[in-house]
Amino acid sequence: MEISITQSEAWVELQRELGEKVIFQKRANFQFLAIVKKTPVGNYLYCPYGPVANEKSSFCQALDSLNKIAKDNRSIFIRIEPQKTEFGPYLPKNANQSKELNPKDTWILDLSGADDIFNTRLPNRLLRYHKTAERKGLTIKKTKNPEEIKHLIRLQNALAREKGINTFPESYLKTELSQPFATLYLAEYHNRGAEEYKNDEMLTIHDKLPGKPEIVAAGLVFDDQTTRYNMQGAQSDLGRHLHATGILTIELIKDAREKGLKFFDFWGIAPEGAPDDHPWAAFTSFKKTFHGEPRHYLGTYDLPLNLAKYESYKMLRGLNRIKRKVITK
Repeated sequence: MEISITQSEAWVELQRELGEKVIFQKRANFQFLAIVKKTPVGNYLYCPYGPVANEKSSFCQALDSLNKIAKDNRSIFIRIEPQKTEFGPYLPKNANQSKELNPKDTWILDLSGADDIFNTRLPNRLLRYHKTAERKGLTIKKTKNPEEIKHLIRLQNALAREKGINTFPESYLKTELSQPFATLYLAEYHNRGAEEYKNDEMLTIHDKLPGKPEIVAAGLVFDDQTTRYNMQGAQSDLGRHLHATGILTIELIKDAREKGLKFFDFWGIAPEGAPDDHPWAAFTSFKKTFHGEPRHYLGTYDLPLNLAKYESYKMLRGLNRIKRKVITK
């Protein structure tokens, strides 16, 4: 079975450290991690990118097991995210497609094969920037120190104000970084003044005077036995001028390959045919400059057990979304 990190035993430990109640079941032909989520109208079970199963029969067995556990926990519904699209016809008749939590579409870069991967699968422009980055004052470092998560938070908060998106609390991100599978990468700019770069293509208005080193981009990655997941990242305005995210991404891929991993998961792209104003349009365009391929999952579905309470939950969820949009504006 192909198992996402979010259905792994390592993810069980993360959820428990976050204070979540987790139900984990592992069988020869199926596996699922279900998180018990609480709401004002009752709890529900959430399987991030799960359940995982070999085939139709084992998928149905996993659903039966989840259904029994949900009833024992008096859950009002079960939220599932099966990755295999071929399981679609075997969803229960009452399955209700929900707003996706984990991306339904992503971009995967194959790290295996010929040694010339960096010449054949990565953007030449970003490879040039990566090669000259240190000379131009940009260095990449990696850390597992939870206190360093403050850099990612600062950059994400600025992005959230600009794009109106939600971010994770500091305690959540610190707990993630403390896990064995997590690493934080930081792009630090050492501004040595304009004189050194007066004929440099990367010279910007920010380079007129020397200044203190500044973190201009950050990326949080998770690794399992085969895949590096590019989970979260952000950069500053100066970082954009310096192509910091592109340089950082090259470093993430380079390290993943040296570690012996087989795939690099960019973690989310806009769906095929999405309009140019889709919130992920720019991210998607950047990710597709790498010579990977799309991977499509089934999506997020709710399986109601108590229809009346489930309808109340949906109404409250809709009101909370409206409230968040108003607060953001």
